[in-house]
Amino acid sequence: MKQENKPLLVWFLTVGFVLIAFVAVFPLLNLILASFRPATDLMRNGISLIFDPNTLTLDNFVYIFTEAGQYWKWFGNSVWITVVIVVLSLFFSSMVGYALAVYDFKGRNFFFLLVLIILMIPFEILMLPLFQLMIKLQLVNTYTAVILPAVVAPIAVFFFRQYALGLPKELMDAARIDGCTEYGIFFKIMLPLMGPSLAAMAILQGLGSWNNFLWPLVVLRSSDMFTLPIGLATLLTPYGNNYNMLLSGSVMTIVPIVILFIFFQRYFVAGLTVGGVKG
Repeated sequence: MKQENKPLLVWFLTVGFVLIAFVAVFPLLNLILASFRPATDLMRNGISLIFDPNTLTLDNFVYIFTEAGQYWKWFGNSVWITVVIVVLSLFFSSMVGYALAVYDFKGRNFFFLLVLIILMIPFEILMLPLFQLMIKLQLVNTYTAVILPAVVAPIAVFFFRQYALGLPKELMDAARIDGCTEYGIFFKIMLPLMGPSLAAMAILQGLGSWNNFLWPLVVLRSSDMFTLPIGLATLLTPYGNNYNMLLSGSVMTIVPIVILFIFFQRYFVAGLTVGGVKG
């Protein structure tokens, strides 16, 4: 490519990416603006960027913080479930992925093939047998039923396995010579080196758990145990819609994920790009 054409290409790429970013952010912008509008205005004119600025108000957020106690119960449930799923998934999935990457044992390729097969099966197909298993274990309407299927996620196992393939095996040999156990090698040496992958998967697993709607809807029965996606969905009924809580609550739901991504963004990028270039 000629040197004089590069600035033009950069300009076109920049404009294209800006347009793509605007399309991605447009629904979020609509939601944020709608959360500052009265419910009566939304019911009359719908969610739109065309509205009277004089109608903007903080009443919806005041309602969330002063009268919507049920919302914060759902919020706490989602936080609790997400934290437990992320911690357990990172712990067990990293161990499984690490073992599949660095140890040569009989059946390793078979187990990795099983991981890939499960990864390709839609969750909707697995949902019925999983629900029957929860019934047999008497775990329906418990947080355990929500958490248990996500403890060892196939996507996390695959991700950690691919990441661990790039870890220096010389460190393992040196640690063995010094008398370090295999568990010590993993927790003291290899796991710290997997930090970027842990941060990247923490964001992906946390986002998936935070937004999970279908499986908690299937196994949870009590409204006090609902997560945020289920709780917010109950605000839309044939008898009336609570837009005051729905829209402002939806905006508040986004805040934890945005904060999580801001703090772990550099680790997230590093975790996804490592291994793309072999040294």
